[in-house]
Amino acid sequence: MSFLTPKMPALPPPPPEPTPPPSFEDQEREAAATAKQETLDRKRKGRKSTILTSYQGLQDDDSVISKKTLLGS
Repeated sequence: MSFLTPKMPALPPPPPEPTPPPSFEDQEREAAATAKQETLDRKRKGRKSTILTSYQGLQDDDSVISKKTLLGS
């Protein structure tokens, strides 16, 4: 009695293929990363020039330490 049952409808066409995602390695992103790194390097260099000590100690003259003060003559 299969002639009494309705026929299956045709399958819809498959969806179109998705477009590939954009690449994260383009020139614009690379230029932005380079600019950001240069800014950070510049800021780091600015702070570094204000530090007066190194691993060897104070970089100024020893005369600053040997000056007489009012309290300890």
